[in-house]
Amino acid sequence: MEKVYEFLKEAGTYYLATVDGDQPRVRPFGTVNIFEGKLYIQTGKKKDVSKQIAKNPKVEICAFSGGKWVRVSGKLVEDDRVEAKKAMLDAYPELRGMYNENDGNTQVLYFENAKAEFSSFTAPPEKVEF
Repeated sequence: MEKVYEFLKEAGTYYLATVDGDQPRVRPFGTVNIFEGKLYIQTGKKKDVSKQIAKNPKVEICAFSGGKWVRVSGKLVEDDRVEAKKAMLDAYPELRGMYNENDGNTQVLYFENAKAEFSSFTAPPEKVEF
C-alpha cells in the first residue's frame, strides 16, 4: 500500500472511475492519504461522484508518472469520523478554504480489498493487494 501511496503522491493527479447507471464516469483527483493503515481519498458529499460511489462503491483509479502507471481497483468505504477527515485536511491544508471536517460535506473514503497493478511498456506488471 505504501508503494501505491507514494506513486499517487508523485503523480500528483490520478483519475477516478465510477459508474453512473450504465455510463462510466472518470474525473481527476489529487487527494490521497494513509490513515490508520488504510489508503484514503477525499471528495464532497454534494458531488455526483459521492452519489455514484454510494450506489456502487466499486471504483478504479489510474495514475501515470515517469513512464509507469498504476491502476487500483477496489471498494470504497466511507469513514465519517472527524479524525479521518481532519487527517486528510491536515495533509491538504489548501482544501480548508472549501472543506472542514465538521461541515457535513467533507467525505473521506478508504479502499477495501484493493488490488493494484504497476505497469510500464518495458517491465512486467507488478501486483499488490491491500
